Amino acid sequence: MAYASEFRYKKSGHKKNKLSSRKKAFCIAVVLLAALIAVTVYLQKNVAGILYDLSEASIRAMTVAAVNEAVSETLSGAEYASFVTVRYDDSGRIVAIESNSLKVNLFARTTASVSMAKISDAAAEGIQVPLGAFTGIEYLAGFGPKVTFRIISIGSVACSFRSSFASAGINQTLHSVYLDVEAAVSVVMPSGTRDVVTVTEVLAAESVIVGEVPEAIFGTDIFGDGYRLGA
Repeated sequence: MAYASEFRYKKSGHKKNKLSSRKKAFCIAVVLLAALIAVTVYLQKNVAGILYDLSEASIRAMTVAAVNEAVSETLSGAEYASFVTVRYDDSGRIVAIESNSLKVNLFARTTASVSMAKISDAAAEGIQVPLGAFTGIEYLAGFGPKVTFRIISIGSVACSFRSSFASAGINQTLHSVYLDVEAAVSVVMPSGTRDVVTVTEVLAAESVIVGEVPEAIFGTDIFGDGYRLGA
């Protein structure tokens, strides 16, 4: 009888130990889940903003450098006359200032295509963010080893030409031609994907036009909205 009683006691104690182990495992799981939620909330509220700011600044610098390199290649040797034609009447008065649509279209398409290729090459290397940024403390955001984040392929690159007139003295007008290159890039962050759109403004050409520019031309953009082209 004593042996049977002792056996039942040991069996009961074994069950209690089993239940106790399950409770401990459950408590540990709850604590870990709570810690994971807390870390996620912390990242979203404190770290995400700093990471986004740093990554956006890096992407903008990378994109501008790539676009400027592309523009220097595609617009090499281009002059004011490549984009604009000034027409005079028999008495030498300006009657029209027109865009050279075929050349402008070609420049826009080529620049968009080359810009996309340059940005894709730069994006393949990713962007680096200091480990200190993960603390959520701005003062430490620039310290620590670099962590590399992957950059997704660019969404699009669009080029558009525009121009402006400005008085340059008596009977003289400065006509400036600008090329705007808009690029959309996405970067994968721990707290989500960030889409960054950059617009790079480039002075393509300019010239001082001698003669009175008609008021109807002076206040307009000769390119209008017809030369926004993308790749």
